[in-house]
Amino acid sequence: MTKSTHRVCIIADMAASPPPTRTPNPDDLLVLLAVARTGRFTTAADDLGINHTTISRRIAALERDLGGRVLSRTAGGWELTELGTQVFAAAERVEAAVAALAEPSGTPAGLSGVVRMSATDGFSAYIAVPAIAELQRRHPKLNVEIITVTRPALQNRSGLDIEVVVGEPHAHRAEAIRLGSYILGMYASQAWLEEHGTPASPAALMEHPLVYFVDSMLQVDALDMPRRLVPGMRDALTSTNVFVHVEATRAGAGVGFLPCFMADQHDDLVRLLPEHFREELPYWMVLRPDSLRQPAVAAVADALRARAAAFKPQLMGAD
Repeated sequence: MTKSTHRVCIIADMAASPPPTRTPNPDDLLVLLAVARTGRFTTAADDLGINHTTISRRIAALERDLGGRVLSRTAGGWELTELGTQVFAAAERVEAAVAALAEPSGTPAGLSGVVRMSATDGFSAYIAVPAIAELQRRHPKLNVEIITVTRPALQNRSGLDIEVVVGEPHAHRAEAIRLGSYILGMYASQAWLEEHGTPASPAALMEHPLVYFVDSMLQVDALDMPRRLVPGMRDALTSTNVFVHVEATRAGAGVGFLPCFMADQHDDLVRLLPEHFREELPYWMVLRPDSLRQPAVAAVADALRARAAAFKPQLMGAD
């Protein structure tokens, strides 16, 4: 697109804001989209195939054209201002129009673009990956990036379209959707039980070492609750990764407090005292309101909800 042609008038989208000093360049609007979605000039530059100084120059030009700031700097990256949020909606229409021109005539519209999400290790592997793979079979141009992390919902979600967290989120300017719950139970390997005996009561279980999260690094309050059920158990092997918990328990490092939907995949693990240890924790999905307007993000969110619902028996520890 050139500056002399294909101008897009967005005054109608900014009725409550100062009128633009001149009509903005559509290319600059697409740059704003990339920055708003990634939260970083450098990441947006990589996505667009230009350098970050060009990104900075185009954003500055857009703000001059509009007569106001479209981005504000925060601790987590760049976020849209009120004016920027209104411009973002118009920029999405420019993007959709450009994408439509790129499709051969008669080709049915499909989902495309990059959706960035974060989720816990277990959710990513057992729910997100199957859901997204199925969606991509129908929409091969869809690209999804998954960051595996266990933390509360961020107050600043620049760079992320979707977060999946454990425990009810308390985040401002966000849409929060409950995806369901999962059960944590106590597990030990067959070999461990043959060597140390099977505990017949919670008191007997306290004599065994625990495999769980690193207490000093745990950021999620809901995940701290299970440890309070067994204050007498000493830590054996701890990790920030739940797959390490599972494999450490299978290797005989101790008794693991594990998600049932992960532990039940392994025949060499035995669930202990399920009538006493059945901790239920919720999964929540958090999205920026502007992300939900993107068809690709909305489709991924719907796929995650559908997969979580279909996987409910396993999440709840059913045989």
